Amino acid sequence: MKSYKIFLLLIVGLSFLLISSCAAHVYAPKDDIIRHTAYTLKYKEKYEQAEWVLYKLTAERVKGSYKRTNDFRPDPMVKTGSATLSDYKGSGYDRGHLAPAGDMKWSTTAMSESFYMSNMSPQNPGFNRGIWKKLEGQVRTWATDNEEIYIVTGPVLSEG
Repeated sequence: MKSYKIFLLLIVGLSFLLISSCAAHVYAPKDDIIRHTAYTLKYKEKYEQAEWVLYKLTAERVKGSYKRTNDFRPDPMVKTGSATLSDYKGSGYDRGHLAPAGDMKWSTTAMSESFYMSNMSPQNPGFNRGIWKKLEGQVRTWATDNEEIYIVTGPVLSEG
């Protein structure tokens, strides 16, 4: 387990090092770093969604008991306006959480904020309810086994 923690910290550390060293090249004026109670994201206006989401999950947080709120809504911290519910209506895509509601059961605020549209990415229903859901469960197991882990998620952003 100790080698797993070191490996995970190394990956996260290198990711932040690369992001910080490349910030001048990849950070556009309309892109924002947004910090919520339980997660941080880099909002990409061009796609009206997060480019990445980062959060810490602990064994204690996994034990939370607050219920899912399903209060999907625009993120008030996105200055340019985030995606809306109507963007998904009739699209055939799920509003897939990047920082899952199931990881936010430790706080009513964290749970509610997990339903900001800036934390959603269009996902094929089979993917969202299948392998993505399975991965979310595995991440909770890793957090329980290792006391705390840091998770970075993000969509595949491309034209067409």
